[in-house]
This record gives sequence, structure tokens and C-alpha cells, in this order.
Amino acid sequence: MTNYQRCAVCVMDTTDPQIVFDQNGVCNHCLGFRQEAPHVWHPNDRGVAHIRAWAARVKEENKNNEYDCIMGLSGGTDSTFMAVQAHRLGLRPLVVHVDTGWNSELAVKNIENVVRKLGFDLHTEVIDWGEMKDLQIAFLRAGLANQDTPQDHAIFGTLYKLAISSGIKHLLSGINYATECILPRAWGHNALDGRQLRAVHKRFGKRPLATFPVLSFSEYCSYQFRFPQANFESFPILNFMPYSKAAAMEFLQSEYGFRDYGAKHYESRFTKFFQSYFLPVKFGYDKRLAHLSSLVVTGQMSRAEALEQLGRPPFKEAEIEEDKTFFIKKLGLTPEEFEAIMQAPNRSFQDYPNHADNIRQMNEIRSGMSQLHTDMKALQERWNALSAATDA
Repeated sequence: MTNYQRCAVCVMDTTDPQIVFDQNGVCNHCLGFRQEAPHVWHPNDRGVAHIRAWAARVKEENKNNEYDCIMGLSGGTDSTFMAVQAHRLGLRPLVVHVDTGWNSELAVKNIENVVRKLGFDLHTEVIDWGEMKDLQIAFLRAGLANQDTPQDHAIFGTLYKLAISSGIKHLLSGINYATECILPRAWGHNALDGRQLRAVHKRFGKRPLATFPVLSFSEYCSYQFRFPQANFESFPILNFMPYSKAAAMEFLQSEYGFRDYGAKHYESRFTKFFQSYFLPVKFGYDKRLAHLSSLVVTGQMSRAEALEQLGRPPFKEAEIEEDKTFFIKKLGLTPEEFEAIMQAPNRSFQDYPNHADNIRQMNEIRSGMSQLHTDMKALQERWNALSAATDA
């Protein structure tokens, strides 16, 4: 790669084709974090107070219902820690695990342990394996970078549709800024874009998606942007508390017998192989850069520690052949078919119909509304101060 450069603050580099640097060698991801973080990330006493107020409101609104909220549980650190927080707040969530066919045995054990100890009801939704496999093969043949789209869409689509059908208006979301604030757009596309998913399946799929929970654009907006008319709210609870990945892991291991998978999202065997082998080998993208950079800019890891981890290969040679064999066999491919997929030209999400422009416009509207809310709060505080001074 010509003109290689790595950010002077985080560890993102020019394997992100859209990365840019300022005169001090700081990348656009770090600059974007500094601008956005005050509006969406509140790891302080005010954030904790907001959580308590939200929980009190949700419990009061749903005091006569069996459940006051819904949440997904993958068996990973983020969702497991979120479940513990829900229990501490006295919430009564319907805990949902979406089985896409790729659970590791470790994930199943982690889920069983935490649900049993917290006393929560667990509802498991099993995605039709024939449809899931067909869709995953379609995405592989499409040559796209974000191969996690079928799984992610199935999980979030199931949660949303189950919440609506059950009359549950509040979703606890494990999405969090502390560990996911940096993710290059060039490395993939929004997994909840139902138009893209249907377009890829129409071109490369072989069987109907009769039961797969595809989100329409209006459903996506209701889920992602909390439209008031949808009467549905997604609350990213981990964005309103001090959240350290390492501290959460240590706590869960000590109190709940939680066992680590070795890397982010490796509770899914598909994601483990996709992130550690498929993406680096076929596209040259190492998602560890984004994951570690998020930890660096949020103060959970030093840049030197992140670089030390990146000095190791993304996969272990002793494991990768076994993982590859399992991956190929489970999808019903031959080694030759898989190799043809790896050698085929890489494609961009822009090569297929999508809702990218609509999603971008919605993000701009949300950012504008967030800024307006911040400005209104500042004006209210000035008004209160002026009123107090006048009364005195």
C-alpha cells in the first residue's frame, strides 16, 4: 500500500480507504469522536441519573404488564452486563436470544448461567436455518464486506417485531459508544438496510425468505430513530454509565462464571471466522483496528497496548483450518466453491440497491435534533440562572 499512515492518537490506518488526517496526523475518526461524544455518551453521574429516571418511568408505565421492556442476549460481554444492570434497576425484561445457527457452546453456557442467576425469563427465537444459510451464501456470492448483515438483521429484526407483537414499547439496547464508537463506513454497510438485504437475496438467493424478519425502512426508522408515532423506544443503557470492557469482563467472570471468547462478537462462530479470516484475507480489513481504537479514544486502553495486540496475527494458525472446515461444511459449500468466493472480485454495497441516502438523511435529522436539544437545555439553564439572580 502506498502512502501508508496510521493515526497519531488511535490505531486506525489507511486500510480504511476513506480515512483522512489533519496536520497533526489525527484521523477523522478521532476528530469525529471528539465532536460527537458529548451528545451521545454520558459516562457520569448525570448519565446514571438519566438511567434511573428512565427505569422509574418505564416501570410505572408498565406496572400492570408482565414485562416492562425487551432485550437481546447474545452471550457476549455487552449484552450480559446489560442484563445485570436491568436486574439491578428492578426491571422485568423479556430476555430474547436469537439463534441464527452459529452459537458457540460457550455462548450457550454463558446465557444459561446469567439467566438462571438473574431469574429472568428467556425466550429463544430460532431463525429458519434453510433461509439463514441461503441468505448467508447469497451475501458471500455478492462479494460484500459486511458478511454479518444476515445475522445482525435477523437479531434486530426479531427483537423489533417481537416487541411490537407483544405490546412491549421499550427496548434495552446493548449498542454502546464505549466499545463501538469507531467503525469505518468503507468496511461495510448498515446491516438493517432491508432494501439491500432483499436485493442481494433476489440476485443470489435460491429460496424464499418466508419467515426471515426483514425490516422495512419505516420499521428501521422506528427502531433506530425512536419515532414518537411508532410508540416504541430503544434505550442504549450502556451509553449512560461508566462502562469499561475489561472491568465488565472481570466482574462477570467473578460473579456469574462468565467465560471469555477471546475477541469482540466471537460468541458467534460465523462472526469469529468472518472477522479473523474472511475479512482480513479477502478485503484486507482487520476489524481489531476499529475495536481497539474505540477502546483507546474512550480511555480504556493505551495506544501502545493496542499496537501490541495488533502485532499478533488476527487468527491462530492451529485453529483456522478447523474453523474454515466447519464454516464451509455448515454452509454446504465445497472447498472449491469457497475458494472461488474468496478469489471473486470484491464489491461495494453501492453495487446493489440500498437505502443509504435515506439513512444518511435520517442521521442528519437526528444529529440536528440532538444539537437542538442540547441548545435548548443550555438556554433553559441560562434562563433559570437569570431568574434566580433576579429573584435574589
